[in-house]
Amino acid sequence: MAFGSLSNQHGAQPVAEINMIPLIDVMLVLLVIFIVTAPLLTHAVKIDLPRAASQVNVVKRENIHLSIDAAGLVYWNGEQVEGDALRTRMAESSRRDPQPELHIRADGELAYKQVVAVMSDAAKAGLTRIGFVTDPRSPP
Repeated sequence: MAFGSLSNQHGAQPVAEINMIPLIDVMLVLLVIFIVTAPLLTHAVKIDLPRAASQVNVVKRENIHLSIDAAGLVYWNGEQVEGDALRTRMAESSRRDPQPELHIRADGELAYKQVVAVMSDAAKAGLTRIGFVTDPRSPP
């Protein structure tokens, strides 16, 4: 490797290589700065919390069983309901805390569009926990 000098002897030419030493020095200085400042960036406050013996208050969700038979009739927990009464009950249930789970059990021969219409009414009423109840297939 040839190093440049201030003299004009021996046909001195410019150096075409990058001097890596200053770049490495800057990198090491930045590394030291990050190592020193990283522990200072934690904002944790150590607190001794009081200890108490208590039970966790678990609130069990209510389940609403919504059945739709082959004729398209809708049953709310076993009681037949019509369109407006169904939407009213859904709106009342969506305001409860905790919100109940809506379990839909639809007849296998029922058109899918009727199930989707009931699901759409539930979503419009604000019910967010909707599930389907199915019967497992019998083994062949």
